[in-house]
Amino acid sequence: MNAFLFPGQGSQAPNMGAFLFENFEIARRTFEEASDAISLDLKKLCFNSSVEELALTENTQPALLTVSTATARVLTQDLGVKPTITAGHSIGEYASFVLSQSLIFSDAVRAVRLRGQAMQSAVPVGQGGMTATLGLNEEQAQFLCDWAVKNSGSGPLSPANYNCDGQIVISGNMKTLDWLKTNFKADILPGEARRAKLIPLQVSAPFHCEMMKPAQEKMAEFFLSTEVKNAQIPIIQNVHAQSETDAAKLKENLIAQVSAPVKWTQSMQTLKSLGGNVCFEVGHGAVLKGLLKKIDGDFFKVYSTSSMDDLKAIEGLSK
Repeated sequence: MNAFLFPGQGSQAPNMGAFLFENFEIARRTFEEASDAISLDLKKLCFNSSVEELALTENTQPALLTVSTATARVLTQDLGVKPTITAGHSIGEYASFVLSQSLIFSDAVRAVRLRGQAMQSAVPVGQGGMTATLGLNEEQAQFLCDWAVKNSGSGPLSPANYNCDGQIVISGNMKTLDWLKTNFKADILPGEARRAKLIPLQVSAPFHCEMMKPAQEKMAEFFLSTEVKNAQIPIIQNVHAQSETDAAKLKENLIAQVSAPVKWTQSMQTLKSLGGNVCFEVGHGAVLKGLLKKIDGDFFKVYSTSSMDDLKAIEGLSK
């Protein structure tokens, strides 16, 4: 079973995808298609923009989708790799929809451009944030959020990304996060957590929490006039970490995903239960490869796709 896994925000970097554009016609056409869809030069954005410009979420999201889709097309059409299941981390889920033919690419590009703008405008800058917790399990992360809301007198605060065991990101009100930074002590947590750490993240908004409800409403409105089809390849969705192919369920979960936690650890456990041990991190970077190593490095074999050397190694597999 070949699993195509698509990375999320944080994997972007200037010049990402340039080697694809230079070497593969299908990649060049993908960049052109994305640029036409939202009247934005994706080639310039991905290859020539600054770290800061690329980090703006309204830019990051279409850039990642374009590079991931270009990579997937090269893998499937030029290298002959056949995916049998797919999942994407947050924004990466849109690339899974394109791969599975649930969304046409141009609609997906328009969707993620809107998604980025809607997520940024949902909360005024400085009023929300995200913090990575290290060394906590799911129960402890939830307890920490509830404890902070209760004792700080502000909220909301909730788990946003279940990335791997011991790495859970929490998201919400900046006042609550600031209070937590000052008042956190590991001994308030249930169970063993003496090595617990909190690391504030440099993000522009509190993603994947209830403060994103305004963005969710905008995405729901967008999908009223955008067709989602049954998936030709099963998608393990972020919201509930289950495999879906039904168009109505796929759409409902994709819309809800904006304000719901990304259940990546649970999704990869589902993938394991289905026997999906051969994985391709389709797009830029190796963030997901690192997470899978922590989730179950003995079971998962993960191939990166960020360079020509990576693709040559994969091409050798399919021969």
